This record gives sequence, structure tokens and C-alpha cells, in this order.
Amino acid sequence: MAEDQANQSDETLPVVEGGQSPTILGIVPLRNVVVFPGMLAPLTIGRERSLAAVDNALLSDKTIGLFTQKDPENEDPGFDDIYHVGSAGKILKMLKLPDGNVSALVQISERIRAVNLHSHDPFLKFETERCEDVYEESKETEALSKNVINQFHKLISQSPSLPDELVVTLVNVEDPGRLADFVAANLGIDVPEKQDIVETLNVQDRLRKVVKMLGRLNEVAEIESKIQQQVHDEFGRAQREMVLRQQMKAIQEELGEADARTIEIAELKKRIDEAKMSEAAEKAALYELDRLEKMHPGAPEYTVSRTYLEWLVSLPWSVSTEDNLDIDAAKRQLDNDHYDLDKVKDRIIEFLAVRKLKSDTKGPILCFVGPPGVGKTSLGRSIAESLGRQFVRISLGGIRDEAEIRGHRRTYIGALPGRILQGLKKAGTNNPVFMLDEIDKVGTDFRGDPSSALLEVLDPEQNNSFSDHYVDVPFDLSKVMFIATANISLPIPPALRDRMEFLELPGYVAEEKVHIARKYLIPRQLSENGLSGKLLAFDKAAIQTIIRRYTREAGVRNLEREIATVCRKVARSVAGGNKRKRRITPRNLSKLLGPAKFFAEVAERTAEPGVVTGLAWTQDGGEILFVESACVPGKKSLTLTGQLGDVMKESVQAALTLVRGRAKKLGIDERFFEQSDIHVHVPAGAIPKDGPSAGVTMVVSLSSLLTKRPVRPDLAMTGEVTLRGKVLPVGGIKEKVLAAHRAGIKTVILPEKNRKDLVDVPANVRADIRFRFVNTIDTVLRTALKDDAGRKVPAKPRRARVAGKPRTAAKKR
Repeated sequence: MAEDQANQSDETLPVVEGGQSPTILGIVPLRNVVVFPGMLAPLTIGRERSLAAVDNALLSDKTIGLFTQKDPENEDPGFDDIYHVGSAGKILKMLKLPDGNVSALVQISERIRAVNLHSHDPFLKFETERCEDVYEESKETEALSKNVINQFHKLISQSPSLPDELVVTLVNVEDPGRLADFVAANLGIDVPEKQDIVETLNVQDRLRKVVKMLGRLNEVAEIESKIQQQVHDEFGRAQREMVLRQQMKAIQEELGEADARTIEIAELKKRIDEAKMSEAAEKAALYELDRLEKMHPGAPEYTVSRTYLEWLVSLPWSVSTEDNLDIDAAKRQLDNDHYDLDKVKDRIIEFLAVRKLKSDTKGPILCFVGPPGVGKTSLGRSIAESLGRQFVRISLGGIRDEAEIRGHRRTYIGALPGRILQGLKKAGTNNPVFMLDEIDKVGTDFRGDPSSALLEVLDPEQNNSFSDHYVDVPFDLSKVMFIATANISLPIPPALRDRMEFLELPGYVAEEKVHIARKYLIPRQLSENGLSGKLLAFDKAAIQTIIRRYTREAGVRNLEREIATVCRKVARSVAGGNKRKRRITPRNLSKLLGPAKFFAEVAERTAEPGVVTGLAWTQDGGEILFVESACVPGKKSLTLTGQLGDVMKESVQAALTLVRGRAKKLGIDERFFEQSDIHVHVPAGAIPKDGPSAGVTMVVSLSSLLTKRPVRPDLAMTGEVTLRGKVLPVGGIKEKVLAAHRAGIKTVILPEKNRKDLVDVPANVRADIRFRFVNTIDTVLRTALKDDAGRKVPAKPRRARVAGKPRTAAKKR
């Protein structure tokens, strides 16, 4: 048990002169206690060694040494574990306690210094020497003593922990050294600071240290007193305001009057009742309303609390629109607004059918993926109209702050809920069609990851308790029908992709664009430009010419821009007084739109050996690309240009190795590479290109170059190739085939394992193109290369058949 000092300030007495201490003393180590000469120290002693030292002192002259431990946790301290300056004193009284400890009252007489360890067992014995004060009477000593007395008087008056009786004792202490010891013993300072006073033998230095400590403690006491006074004043003011407000409220009620604030509180209470919130939201709203009612209108927190309540009561907790479950009417609405897109329309009709059978079904999480301009956003609006729901759209492109989704915490100035709850407030219902536009373009930076915040929003198992940082109470999003849009799905994080049902919206073929232009685009542009069918008409051939010669896209945005240009030109003529009807034909189209921007150059470019037409996939849809190879005398080098990525560069290297391995079979000099430099270039050099699907095209290009045999001009191809000549499947078949169809390609070479992907290709496109499915590069070369006389190398013809379709369904050529 620890030796300790009890009621030190109450038992302190004036200086009692003591005699010369023995050279060897039994020692009692003290924990968290420092004793000073002139004190009566009540101690509780429990350790065996300390009890043995006390018993030994009682058998002699009752004198014992008291030294403070450096580490109070040490149960068996040695010579080096204590401070070497302590005190000697005589045991005046001793009492054994019921728990086996001993309570002793010790009169401290003088300072002593431990010189050496005499023995450790059965208790500590030190060789000690007496420490005399270094004292010189002077005016400075007298001034320091008075300063100590004044400062201590001031501290006693400010500190409730110091009893007033200390003033009487202080007056009776005349010796400056004992005065410093007495004051230090009664200060609430740390053990190291008290030990420093004990070890200071120069009385003037001891007084200076005590003065410094008193000054610090008085300053702290003044600050504490000031703080307590401020708290008391604030509490008193708040009580007075509360009483006055209660009285004012009672007077107003008696007079039948009410102030604006009372009316506002009552209005908020009414709106909370009418909102039919969830239990957690209503509890939070009532708590905030109670705080607002007790708050002063001028307080900074008042506006924050008022705005928070406004948001809570404005959210559509229980407001829903009734779904239009007339399936036939919904289908007509979708067909009127959008041409084709049968997969998407079928999915919406399926949702309506399930909703009709099961009213509490959760809203689907759909993601429309397709190139720009195919109608993803407008399709979402049509879905909302067909369902009879409100439509909300937010653009996620470029968002990098997680708070845009989950909101800001109310501790921030100008905090608001996230865009999800803002959109629901704008819609006014809890079951709108909610479109998250451009979800593939969400960014990430130091402000968080918005795509991770969307994980809870787009999970039907979690979004029934979506928590916004601002509102901070769960909101049910399970009734919302979320529709996301993206150009490509690859940038979307895997966890987010897993939560969505993807529906592909591919590019349109020329016939579909003609239909869309005549049914939707032309009537809209005529209306927007103040025209009518009596003033302007488009021939079908003119529309086809615009599609093929003035636009090259998967969607119809540029097509609508060109039609708008024609309408503006005609509107200018009509505004000038020319009221005759204008009919747009291919002949007068160039006068309105200028020279054609695109040409069918496939036949011209592939007329020379080494040039091959390949098919590529981009986020804007499919595209055709040309691979050009050239051979010049040199020293066995391969040059690649056209902004090729690492994968495409490796495809060229693999293609060259494959051609060198088949040189004899192709009739090429096997040493051609030893004396030549090969240059492979993919035009449109400013556009980066990458991917393995050009492997087959690279092999055919090099083979055509080295055999001097050109490639068929109406043929295009895609596929990855291995070093053994195997043709592997690739992606984006539908987009690539549509691009080939737009370019006028008549034959497309595809990997055999991509046969199943033709199911998604429109029937009219499949009817216009002959497909060659291949497993090896030898079959590709026989199909693609012409012989020396300019004829195509004979190959067994094979008709393309879509998986799951009977052969009799194919249209005869």
C-alpha cells in the first residue's frame, strides 16, 4: 500500500527546531508526497520494509528518514529510485489500523541528503548528512518574503480549496526559508516542483521559485473565476429570458394575440403532422422544433435549425403517384416517342406487368449503355410519361464530391442535402423516374468517391433506409425507379455495375435514321424554326444523302443539326418574302449544306496491296479503320505509327511473326525481313487506338503487301489472332457490323465464336451483308486476298446463320 500524506494543510505547524540527525537512518520511501521541515506529516504505511524501518526507529530515538520515490508504481525502490534530498523527523504517534497498515504522525525537523546506501535488508538504511539553509539577511530577502505572503493571501481568497485558517499560521512563520517551505507544502503543484523546492538550499532562490509558482496559480485562479462568472451570467440571462417569454406568451394568449414567431412555430408543427413522416424523422423534427421554440431568433443557430425543419417537412415522405398500369397504352406511348429500341420497351412493359400483379414490387435499377445521340435521356422521360410518374434528371458528369450525393453535414455553413433528396423534393413524390445521367463520368478526388456513395442508392436491398448526411434520418428510396445512362460501362466500378441491369442501345442503321428523321426530327425542326410542311419538304433520297455524306455517327444528333441548318436557310428565304414551297432533293442539298463531308472511299483505298479495312469499336459506336503496310529496303526493322496502344503494337509483332512462319506457304521469300524495313500505319494518327481485335487485319495487310495481292474492296474484318494462326472472338460485334453496313461493306469476316452475337444485329443489315466465320488465319487469307490475275482466291461459300434461327429464315439473294 502506498505511503501517503493526509490533511497536510490542516496539520502544518510553525517551525519546530530539531537536533542533529544520526548519520545512518532507516528510510521510509514516500509515493506522491513531498514533506518539508516544520511540518506535522500524517502518513499511512503499509509496505513490509517501511513497517520494519518504523519499528526500528521506535526502538531507538524514533528518528526516521523520509524520501520521495521517483516512480510511485515501484513497490521495492532502491537507492537510485528515490530523490536524494529529503527530510528527517521523529515519530510522535503511531496507530495500527484494522487492515494491517500503520498510521503514524511524524514531526519533520530538517533537510537531509542521502549520501550512500548502507543496507537494503530488512529495510532501507542510508548514510545521510544534514543540509543547512544558505541564508543572508537583506532587503531583497525581506521583499521576497512579503511578496510570498501577499500572493498567498490572494490565492487563498480566490481558491475555495485552501482554508482561511492558513492565514493565521502564515503570520506566525518568521523564518524566510521556513516561510517558503510552508507555502510550497500547501500549493497544489506537482511532485517534481515540490521536490525542486526541497532541494533548493539558497533561501532567496527558494523564495523566487515560490513567488513564480504563486504568480502562475493566481493567474489561473483569476481566469477560472472569470469563466465561472460568465457562465453564471449567461445562465441567469437565459433564465430571465425564459421567464419573460413565458409571461409574454401568457399575456398574448390572454389578449388573443400572437407574434410572428409563434405563428411560424405553429405552422411548422402543423406541417410536421401533415407530412406523415417515418417514426425516426418525426422524432427528429419534433426535437428540432422544440429547440427552435426555445431559441432566440437572433441566435446564429436559429436559421440553421429553421432551414433543417423546412427540408424535413418538404420531402415527400408519403406522397406517391399512381402508376398507369394500362400496358397497351404504355406501349403505344413508348412507340410514339421512340423508334425501335424493342429490348428497352419490352423491359418497361415487363415491369408494368409485374407491378400490376404485385403492387409492392421494388423499382428496377436500369442502366442504358450506348453511344451519344441514340436517345438514352429522352427515353427515360418517355418511360416516366408512360408510367404516369414524375421525371427527375441529374447529371453526374464531372462530379467529384461525395457530398453531391449524400449531402453536407449541418455543421458546415450553407449545408444542403445531396442531389438525390433535392431531386425528390423537386418531384414532390417518393416514386419518380430518377435518371442519373452520365454515370460513367463520375470522378474521384480528395473530397471522396461519389460512385461509392451511389452504392447504397442503387441497391434495392439497402436504399429503403438511405441516409443523407444533412437530413440524418433514413429515407425510403425503394419506390424510386432509377435509370442510369452511360456511353461505356468499363469506367463504372465493378461494385456499382453489379447493382444495375444493363440495356444496350446500339447505333442506328441508315434505314432507321431515315424513319427517325421523317417521324421525329424534321417535324420538330420545322416547328422550332417557324416553318410548316407547306413551306418545306424533304425527299427520302435527300435524307439518305445527309446521313451518308454529311454525318458519320451512331446516333442522330448531327443528323438533326444538319436538318436544322436546312430549315434555317429556308426560314431566312421565307422571311425575305419567298413564300413558295421548297423541296429538298440530293441535287439542291449541296447549296444549303455545302460540299459533302464524307465519301465512300473503301474501294479506292484498298485497291493497292497492303491496305485492309478493319472494324473497330469506340464509345461513339462502331467505326471502320484502314491498316496500311509498306516495305522498303532496310535492315530488319518494324515501324509502327498512328497512335497505337501497347496491345495493338503487340498484335502487329505477332502478325509479322505469323506471316514469316507462313512465308513459304504464301509464296514469299523467306528472307524478306532480313533485307527490308516494314512500316505499319493506321491512319487518323491523331486518334489513339488500342485493342487486340485488329490482329487478323494486321496479318492480312502484311500478307497482301508481301504477296502483291490486293484485298477485296467490299470486305472488312475483325478478330484476334494467335501465333499459331487461331482466330479468337472479340467484342462489339453489333457496333462493328453496323459501321460496316454504313460504309457499304458487303462481306464481313468474323471469328466463328462470334456467330451467336449476330442475334442482336437488325435483320435488314444481316440480309445486306455476307458473313464469313473463320477459325484459322488460313481461311481468312483465302477469303480476303485476290490472286495474281485480280480474282479472289476461291473459297467455299458459306451463308451466315444466326444462332437460334432456322436456315429457311434467311433471305434469298
